[in-house]
Amino acid sequence: MKSLKVAPAKEFNLVIDNIAPDKSISHRSAIFSLLSDKPSTIYNYLQAEDTLNTLKIVQELGANVKKEGEKIVITPPKKLQEPTNCLDCGNSGTGMRIFCGFLAGVEGFFILTGDKYLKRRPMDRVTEPLREIGAKIDGREEGNKAPLAIRGDNVLKPFKYESSIASAQVKTAMILAGLRAKGESRYSEPELSRDHTERMLKGMGAEISTFFEKERYVVEVKPLNKPLEPLNITIPADPSSAFFFAVAGAIIPNSQVTLKNVTLNPTRIEAFKVLEKMGAKVEYRLKENRYEPIGDIVVKSAPLKGIEVKEKISWLIDELPALSIAMACANGVSRVRNAKELRVKESDRISSIVENLRKCGIEVKEFADGYEIKGGEIKKAKVNSFGDHRIAMSFLIAGLINGMEVEDVECIETSFPNFQEILAQISEVKSGD
Repeated sequence: MKSLKVAPAKEFNLVIDNIAPDKSISHRSAIFSLLSDKPSTIYNYLQAEDTLNTLKIVQELGANVKKEGEKIVITPPKKLQEPTNCLDCGNSGTGMRIFCGFLAGVEGFFILTGDKYLKRRPMDRVTEPLREIGAKIDGREEGNKAPLAIRGDNVLKPFKYESSIASAQVKTAMILAGLRAKGESRYSEPELSRDHTERMLKGMGAEISTFFEKERYVVEVKPLNKPLEPLNITIPADPSSAFFFAVAGAIIPNSQVTLKNVTLNPTRIEAFKVLEKMGAKVEYRLKENRYEPIGDIVVKSAPLKGIEVKEKISWLIDELPALSIAMACANGVSRVRNAKELRVKESDRISSIVENLRKCGIEVKEFADGYEIKGGEIKKAKVNSFGDHRIAMSFLIAGLINGMEVEDVECIETSFPNFQEILAQISEVKSGD
């Protein structure tokens, strides 16, 4: 089991132009290319384990995937094929849940599996509503745990589904099912979750309308009557990945970091807005806006103050581990509530954050749906990632204060392969003993 040690950092001024490409958009671009009958061109596709697994699945479904320099060209088959192998999603809950919705309406038999961590994660949030509209999906614990077996066909019923949670993964799965349903479908959620799916599918010509009704976000989907237009997209830098270094820039005195070519989608930069409210100086520089608004984010250090976070949690769910490090460095008490979703990510992130911060000498209270952090000095410690890439990277950033050793860091490869390379520009990083 690999571990990494990071040394305390001095002040820095860093421009980062090689942040990992956006993971969510990479997954979607590969899968959505199968909705067209023409080749899709994708620039800057994330070359990480999770997204490469998605690309491999697309190939196993019959697509031709060709890498040409800086771009990937995906040519869909005339008809999606029934694979002879299990479709391995690796560590990606996003991949597995989206493929459930996509394959539910495709004729054939498909088995979705993953690594030991993914097999522990609940899938009934997508399998249950999909089965209600005619999808044939089974798995361990009555379809709640992978491996999942899908007997896809084209008899999905139109639906009106009111989700109790704001989840981009559930929303995407249901929208994809709606595209193959026998009539117009309607999906709603209590607040707007990441909207990459709606933006991208609309850009490809899908008949999708979105609006707010009685404080709920609604998506109406008309079934496909012809293949969609192909994608021609450049994947922006991932703001969730960039945020680790935003926190570094905020907590190391007299420091500044410029994060280049990041998506500025409002559903993806809420963590930067929270950091700004805590006292960090944050500037957003819009450069283009086609499928997604894209630009640079500049973060300058400043004394941070405690904050309460209890709204727009679906916009923050991936950044909360790194945000907890900023909270631990802030003056006063910070609270995170309404974040029970953290319990079912790559690890139980509430318990992972609480246990590791306590090892670092920070006073923390744990709640069923969050935690309370009393700001102080993060001390050097030896902590575990619990197989969770965001926990691993968050506590390596915490180590920039007084040093840190993080165990089980192979998981970083699932989303941010060059994280260590960038971190080494700020401070010394070496393998543990």
